[in-house]
Amino acid sequence: MQLIAPDILAEARGMTGAMAGTVCVLGIALWLFGWRWHRFWVVAGITLAAGLIGLNVARPAGVQVMAVGILLAVAAGMMALELAKLVAFVAGGVGAWLAVQWVLPQAQELWAVFLSGGLLGLLLYRIWTMLLTSLMGTLLAGHAGLLLIEPVSGLDAVGWAGSHIAALNGVVVGLVILGILLQTAAMPDEDGKPGEEKQDDKHHHDKHHHEEPEHAAHDAHAEEPHGAKPAPWWKRPLHLPKLR
Repeated sequence: MQLIAPDILAEARGMTGAMAGTVCVLGIALWLFGWRWHRFWVVAGITLAAGLIGLNVARPAGVQVMAVGILLAVAAGMMALELAKLVAFVAGGVGAWLAVQWVLPQAQELWAVFLSGGLLGLLLYRIWTMLLTSLMGTLLAGHAGLLLIEPVSGLDAVGWAGSHIAALNGVVVGLVILGILLQTAAMPDEDGKPGEEKQDDKHHHDKHHHEEPEHAAHDAHAEEPHGAKPAPWWKRPLHLPKLR
């Protein structure tokens, strides 16, 4: 398996430097902020995919290509967060299918592997999202980076990638793991509670505390949090999925 594929590099050689740089920056952003911006990535990815599908389907049918593509993209974008569960299930199933087929080419009953991988993709939605975004960001940045380096250094990116398959695969796997760790460390303690709201609650608590100093000890004891402490950063990806 070639993670940095020479065929893709050969096909993408016609890209301009600006386009390759944009793809490289997009890959780095996806690698760093995969989970933190996962709603944006889900909506943008599903909208773009639906638009491309609409354009390809409408062209041979002879209907208004742009109209079908735009309408399908808008409809898919409005339902993107609901479709995220289906995408996570399909991605998990396909990933498990390919992994088992790569390790055990003669394996049978791959439909059970697909279903098991899909269920794991739903249960471990966070870690699965981090894995996918880190992998996709690494691949985008890797291919675009080689295309940017090629004209400057005179390196034959296609031939070099074809002769260093094992080394490139190892580098990609290491960067994917590093991306997951960085996304986990940057994950907020609690989803859905912006910092402004927490600051407002703290300001209200301080104001109430100064207005009634005689009940300070009682209020401090009564308002102690009864819930569990926030999970350590390395345990946050294992929490149950929250898509909204």
